[in-house]
Amino acid sequence: MDDQASGGTTSNTPLLVLKGVSKSFGAVHALTDVDFEVSAGEVVALVGDNGAGKSTLIKAISGVQPAEEGEMWFEGRRAHVHSPQAGTALGIATVYQDLALCDNLDVVANLFLGQEVTDGGPGPVQLIDETAMEQRSVELLDSLSVTTLQSVRQEVASLSGGQRQSVAIARAMLGEPRLVILDEPTAALGVAQTRQVLDLVKQLRDRGLAVIVISHNLANVFEVADRIIVLRLGRRAATFKTSEVTHDEVVSAITGASLAASNGASGEGAR
Repeated sequence: MDDQASGGTTSNTPLLVLKGVSKSFGAVHALTDVDFEVSAGEVVALVGDNGAGKSTLIKAISGVQPAEEGEMWFEGRRAHVHSPQAGTALGIATVYQDLALCDNLDVVANLFLGQEVTDGGPGPVQLIDETAMEQRSVELLDSLSVTTLQSVRQEVASLSGGQRQSVAIARAMLGEPRLVILDEPTAALGVAQTRQVLDLVKQLRDRGLAVIVISHNLANVFEVADRIIVLRLGRRAATFKTSEVTHDEVVSAITGASLAASNGASGEGAR
């Protein structure tokens, strides 16, 4: 088990632990005997080349594509996540790169899509409580310091990339998860929009959540992550405390190249 990261408010017991996770698609071994852990109040970056197994791993965690082998513990208890619904019920929220937002709906409707608040009136037909949903939307976005929206009644189609990402993360927070997984949250964003999203990631950590971030942008990884876990060819290749590793050492682990001993690379970091 890895030492805890120096940043955040991590506890001694990881929130999520995976051991020996494997997943195949026919003859392709997407994951082979992978261990993984993340604690509350910690941001762990999952990095690696395309095809390294990053997306497969988070889909195994969230229940979209359950692992074929391995064990999972959540909050110290053995867990079996065989569907996205089971992952959500456990306290796992995932924001995928496509965000799955409806451009023709406003922010409120997107936040509560599929989980609308009703007026609680008698009878089988109940009215949607738009006022309650709007108030909750404002409170939620304010609590996450999302202040760039003109109105929660803006259509999502009119929002910037950073604002859209913030709405998607806020929607994930409605279920009060313990673990939030973000798949390439800053992909294709400008400088200002990236800053907005990175600040939001830090805020999730400061609220005591465990956060897993998949990213190809190592500059962003070094800014927000407490630890970096490298996957290569479906295996866990290296683990680093962000404060104790260089950019070149991480790149070396991703590519499989060897650094000179004088550079101090161990290949396994804090693992």
